[in-house]
Amino acid sequence: MHIEVPIAGESIKLGQFLKLANLAESGGHAKELIAEGEVQVDGEVVSSRGFSLGDGARVTVGDTSATVVCSGEDGEDDYFDERTANDDFDPEKWRNM
Repeated sequence: MHIEVPIAGESIKLGQFLKLANLAESGGHAKELIAEGEVQVDGEVVSSRGFSLGDGARVTVGDTSATVVCSGEDGEDDYFDERTANDDFDPEKWRNM
């Protein structure tokens, strides 16, 4: 299985990306996967959680892979982060204004 994962900004750390792409359940799980040599970036085993990933980097864990898709320097592309969304926002209220 392969997915594309959009990120805000130009780069992301490997440990953070594993969680964002749901390739790891938690930071601890990401650390274990990396320490056990189960994580590849562009076909090479990477042993550092802090490894910086840029646009187009392909991260593989087992038979699942994810590609980093950068939104750009200022993050102006359409990007929705459900964790930081305002739960009180009502799109219907603002739709026709």
